[in-house]
Amino acid sequence: MKVGILALQGAFREHREVLDALGVEAIEVRTPEDLGAIDALILPGGESTTMSKLLDSSELRAPIADLLADGIPVFGTCAGMILLATEVLDGRRDQRSFGAIDIAVRRNGYGRQRDSFEAPLDVADLAGGPFPGVFIRAPLVESVGPGTVVMASHAGAPVLARSGLVWVSSFHPELSGDLRLHQRFLEEVIS
Repeated sequence: MKVGILALQGAFREHREVLDALGVEAIEVRTPEDLGAIDALILPGGESTTMSKLLDSSELRAPIADLLADGIPVFGTCAGMILLATEVLDGRRDQRSFGAIDIAVRRNGYGRQRDSFEAPLDVADLAGGPFPGVFIRAPLVESVGPGTVVMASHAGAPVLARSGLVWVSSFHPELSGDLRLHQRFLEEVIS
């Protein structure tokens, strides 16, 4: 199994460390050619408007959109959630998302950098107790479409959701020190 990690900006190194710990081959994706042999894709946390611009300048937007349309498994964390959402509230006018999961998100919905926090999350069907959610300038999910399953919430708002092979989280599982979400994603979508 080969998992691509969008490596233009953001927490891609931390995702790579998690995949390395799980014994999964990781490919840092910086060019369209890097997408050729991957079985799944991770869109990391970072700055969503910057990532959106870099997707265009690196000529990765169209090939990633094609992979999503073909049903590649994808996990978007924080900014990755914003990039995969169908609607981005209060985003820049030139910011585009892939529309891969039926959610509306508000950028920095939990506040600025100084408002970052950690919270234990009860994730549906995840053994081993609560998952340590790390929220850094996290997007807030404002609405969820009918085909989207909420897997965890915090303070009444969805923070982990999926629709088919598309998974998204408001928080940074790659910064938690806990491998369970990455492992579960890979086990459930690559079979």
